[in-house]
Amino acid sequence: MNVLNKLSISFVLSICTIIGVYAQDTYQNPVIKKSLPDPTVMRAPDGWFYLYATEDTHNVPIYKSKNLTTWRYAGTAFTDATRPMDFVSNGAIWAPEINYFQVGDKMQYVLYYSKSEWGKTWECGIGVAVSDYPNTGFHDAHKLFISSEMGLENCIDPFFIEDNGKKYLFFGSFHDIYGIELTEDGMAVKEGASKFKIAGGLIEATTIMKHDGWFYLIGSAGSCCEGAASTYRLVMARSRRVTGPYVDRNNRTAIGDNMSLLLQKSDEVVGPGHCSRFVEDDAGQTWIIYHGFQADNIDAGRVTYLDRIIWDEDGWPTVAGMKPSTEAAVPLFGEAAGISERRADKAVGYSILPIDGSDMLRIDGPDDQSYSWMVCSVNGSLVSKGTAKGTAVAATRGKGMYIIKVSGKAGFLNEKLVML
Repeated sequence: MNVLNKLSISFVLSICTIIGVYAQDTYQNPVIKKSLPDPTVMRAPDGWFYLYATEDTHNVPIYKSKNLTTWRYAGTAFTDATRPMDFVSNGAIWAPEINYFQVGDKMQYVLYYSKSEWGKTWECGIGVAVSDYPNTGFHDAHKLFISSEMGLENCIDPFFIEDNGKKYLFFGSFHDIYGIELTEDGMAVKEGASKFKIAGGLIEATTIMKHDGWFYLIGSAGSCCEGAASTYRLVMARSRRVTGPYVDRNNRTAIGDNMSLLLQKSDEVVGPGHCSRFVEDDAGQTWIIYHGFQADNIDAGRVTYLDRIIWDEDGWPTVAGMKPSTEAAVPLFGEAAGISERRADKAVGYSILPIDGSDMLRIDGPDDQSYSWMVCSVNGSLVSKGTAKGTAVAATRGKGMYIIKVSGKAGFLNEKLVML
């Protein structure tokens, strides 16, 4: 090989290395180019993010990612043998909703789902299944309710949230949005519970996020599925209570179909909507995942988009320009978020223990060294954070599993803890 060829190869390799370094600083939308409508996402105790979607792929596709931008196929929630068949036997599984909490005597992955045939708005309904694993093995699938039993047309699009020790399921699609309390294990509607209305018929695809004392109701308005003619968009309202009343930025009620815009179409993306619950990276930044059509490739279906949420001075979530990004700065994980890869052990001096009789944690660190701490839910949302020397007391949301991250000169501790 002559000197010129060697120099040419060296130059190309150098350029590729530079491009690779810079490519790590940004990502491009869509982050998944396969049709995965109605995504739901959680961060599991194993550190991976798992995404589940309406079954354009049979039996509910699952994808996984360490960084929210690079995803790979991980399997399906069901097989033909375990597929839910106790209602709408010929229907499709739509709008799954993933969670992780205690069912009986152990922690379980809990998947709520819609079962429906297009246009059969009184026969459709919502079911639930469980698994020991995030990427397979969902079983014991059974009906929670169908529309005719609820006396509400189009009971689909479930969303689960727990508040003050109570488990709630919210649901509905363009025929008003309702919530209802579930049993302690989340496997059935609580005996004697009545549905309650939180929003009108403007929206479907409910998501509710808690932030700084407010509950934010995110819904999708417009038409979801008409390709280039889709008018889907994300709108929002908020309340001090999970049960409402929810109001828009102008203090008008969501029950009266008043909601403020969060995200709309752009030149590149048509019909952005049906978002998952927000998730956070290791730096505490908030992210939203949703579906949309690529304007230049409508036939690819409803593909997956990622954007950062910025909380404005009035506490509302915003997306830059109210439109999907084409390229943006990547979420931060590990060392990029200022987290050392060195793990703490007993010699380092960190310990984390529940405080008996409370929903608090005691974090003990070296007396002479400052450290920062963060408590997150397993789906990645921030619960509490702070800095301390010696002992800190950290708040949780009560019974459940949490990921506690402690970082300081003594090292980094990333511990999973179940609050009983």
